[in-house]
Parts: sequence; structure tokens; C-alpha cells
Amino acid sequence: MISPTRLLDTPLPQLLNEASVILVDSSITDRGFFGAVVQRKGGELLLAMPAGRSELEHDTVARYLLAQVFDVDLPQLPAPFVTSEISSPAPREQT
Repeated sequence: MISPTRLLDTPLPQLLNEASVILVDSSITDRGFFGAVVQRKGGELLLAMPAGRSELEHDTVARYLLAQVFDVDLPQLPAPFVTSEISSPAPREQT
């Protein structure tokens, strides 16, 4: 489990490495998209972040998204930031 202090104080590259999270550039260019965490079928976590954003925005959003994934208790980000969780449907049973 990651503590709030660890999440906020550890350099981001080190935090990603320790949590086994792979950082990738997102191809989404919408200004309203700030990032996403995707769990692949194999269990790997991908942190997809839009390129070209400020270092402060990138760092803040990355840490916040990781807090959501690892259930770290942090205050909600102010508007316009909104997080959503999308789960894939359970596999259908073949008959």
C-alpha cells in the first residue's frame, strides 16, 4: 500500500518504477483530457498522459490518478477535474 506521504513526496519516475506503472504518451489531444490509468489484461498498469502539458499539471494529475488506483486517501481535485472509472464487462460465457 502506498501512503499519502509516499505518493506526494517520492520523485514521480521513482514512484512509477516502485509501483510497476508504465508511463505512455496518450494520442488524445482534447484539452479536457488530463490522463488515464489503464489496467491491461495481464495486470500491467499504464498511465497514459497527454504530451505537451506543463510539468506541474503532468506531475499533479499523474499522482492524483495513481492515488485513485491505489486507493490513497487524498482530497478531490477542484473543477474542472473529474475522474471516472470505467470497468470492462465480464467475459461472456460461451455455450
